[in-house]
Amino acid sequence: MDMADLHDNIRYLKGVGEARAKALEKLGVVTVRDLLGYFPRAYEDRRKFFAIADAPLETPVCVRAMVSSPPVGSFVRRGMELLRLRAVDETGALEITYFNQNYLKSQLITGQSYIFYGRVSANGRRRTMTNPAFEREDRQGVITGRILPIYRLTAGVSQKLLMSAIAQALSDCGDRAPDVLPPALREQMQLAQARYAYENIHFPRDEQALEQARRRLVFEELFTLAAALGMMRQKRAAGDGRKLVPHPMDDFWAALPYAPTTAQRRAVQEAMADMASGTPMNRLLQGDVGSGKTLVAAALIWQAAKNGLQSAFMAPTEILAEQHYVNLSQTLEPYGIRVVKLTGSMKASEKRSANELLQAGLAQVAVGTHALISAGVRFADLGLVITDEQHRFGVEQRSALSGKGTRPHVLVMSATPIPRTLALIIYGDLDVSVLDELPPGRQKVDTFALGEDMRQRIWRFVRRLVGEGRQVFIVCPMVDENEELPANVKSAESYAKSLQKDVFPDLRVACVHGRMKARDKDKVMAAFAAGDYDILVSTTVIEVGVDVPNAALMIVENADRFGLSQLHQLRGRVGRGRHKSYCVLFSDADTPDARARLDIMTKTNDGFLISEEDLRLRGPGDFFGSRQHGLPEMHVADLAGDMRVLKQAQQQAQALLAADPALDRPENRPLKERIAQLFDLHADTFN
Repeated sequence: MDMADLHDNIRYLKGVGEARAKALEKLGVVTVRDLLGYFPRAYEDRRKFFAIADAPLETPVCVRAMVSSPPVGSFVRRGMELLRLRAVDETGALEITYFNQNYLKSQLITGQSYIFYGRVSANGRRRTMTNPAFEREDRQGVITGRILPIYRLTAGVSQKLLMSAIAQALSDCGDRAPDVLPPALREQMQLAQARYAYENIHFPRDEQALEQARRRLVFEELFTLAAALGMMRQKRAAGDGRKLVPHPMDDFWAALPYAPTTAQRRAVQEAMADMASGTPMNRLLQGDVGSGKTLVAAALIWQAAKNGLQSAFMAPTEILAEQHYVNLSQTLEPYGIRVVKLTGSMKASEKRSANELLQAGLAQVAVGTHALISAGVRFADLGLVITDEQHRFGVEQRSALSGKGTRPHVLVMSATPIPRTLALIIYGDLDVSVLDELPPGRQKVDTFALGEDMRQRIWRFVRRLVGEGRQVFIVCPMVDENEELPANVKSAESYAKSLQKDVFPDLRVACVHGRMKARDKDKVMAAFAAGDYDILVSTTVIEVGVDVPNAALMIVENADRFGLSQLHQLRGRVGRGRHKSYCVLFSDADTPDARARLDIMTKTNDGFLISEEDLRLRGPGDFFGSRQHGLPEMHVADLAGDMRVLKQAQQQAQALLAADPALDRPENRPLKERIAQLFDLHADTFN
């Protein structure tokens, strides 16, 4: 069929159908447009051909050879079947073995020539190949003799399926791939056309074509994002904000049990300047774990209350909301500022009374979870919105909460130190304040990267700490449901059971993991915080988490499976009290890369330094793990490597918006439509 539209579902593509479309949906591919935008993760150069005798060993190459004897199958043991055949050319013979692929018998015909792609090994004078890809010599060019794209896969989706579906989509719709770059800009930047770019990112003609395609798509991606964030910023700056009268902070600081750091004072000043400017504040407060962000939030809530305005503070989990509620109540209630709590698990009557206080203006602050966004919650006069741990909330949730006031000021707090380069993009619509010093009393956590041979010593150390009354976190990697678990990777639930049974039968071991209900998770975490357990085994659900000042040891299993920023977040769970604290990273991974990463953790506690390293070593794709907060995923741009392009894209986006702020000119409409699709926001955000 002729594809009507890029927005059509992929199930109508030839060779896809209902079942495969469902499998592709797991990869985020639903429409033809998604399919064209599902870029390869790597490429294999299959253009090097060698004769059997000349083929370099242990390097993937193509060999042209004729099958000289019929393939013979044999059983080695149950579940293991071998298929063996000989192929020859004028220089020698190649013995080829396939494991558990008996069906190939009928496809490899004696006397027929094939191109085999794989690694040639030498066994004495014998040349062998195991499980090579192949195609008939007279039909070559599909999987050999070309640069082959390699895609990320999931159950039910093969490379072959993706390649044929994408080829079909390009042939049906390639000409309709919308060019979001205005023609004049494309020419000025000397960028390839959209169709050429999509064809050559998937099926590159040669290295040069691939580079041109990539350059075009990277620029487009960064330019679209910069233009979108620029429009958000413009829209915000154009509106009137609540103009606060700044009150001297001396009274507030003087009543604290300890003096604020210079960084905290500076962050409050920057935010107050925004709030007094007449334009709504939209500021990101970035600070390492334990840098004292909540105190900055409290100071701004105090200022808002002095101006007769209410504040809302949204946290990602009930247990964190509870923690902030306790801290803010202690700090603010002495000033007559009333704090109420709103979470999903509260009784209807409790919610109702908190709501009545807010609506009547008798409570100045609401601390809660997503429950704050629900329709029933109304404020008398909401002037300040604070969200904690921004990357857990989408842009939409932020705007839903802001919608409960009249253009309130917004402060977003993040404990994930982000390299400035990345912050430019991710928070392009926010101004940034950084807390770059730790308050007095916060400790450096001693960190050790150890192998399995140190296991018994660490277990003795755990006993010693628990004997002194301390508590211990043990974190296991998250495992995808369809991921085959390598034997050495610990799964939280079964690991907790075996620790309790075989290692610490006399200690109290608890477990939290991602598949538990939020309520059950919170219950276990709260019990651990209250000292009811000695050891908490968990997946990374505790990364953004509860304050347990008594926890003095963090053990991370299979530490090589975590990103550096994630390890740093986990380490920040300990060292929060007066006790000396430690972090042990267990890993037997022996690659130079894994060793280098864990080495960084043992050398520094500086989150910003670690995040820069993380970005350099892993690229941005994995930097945040799953899909970034309400922002589109980056597909081709490697932000560390594409910084120059990012700067160009930002400059061009600024120039374009200066000339056409609403992107209403005909040549800019495709860009405007793309932005609306990408952010999938409520229509009024960009109109």
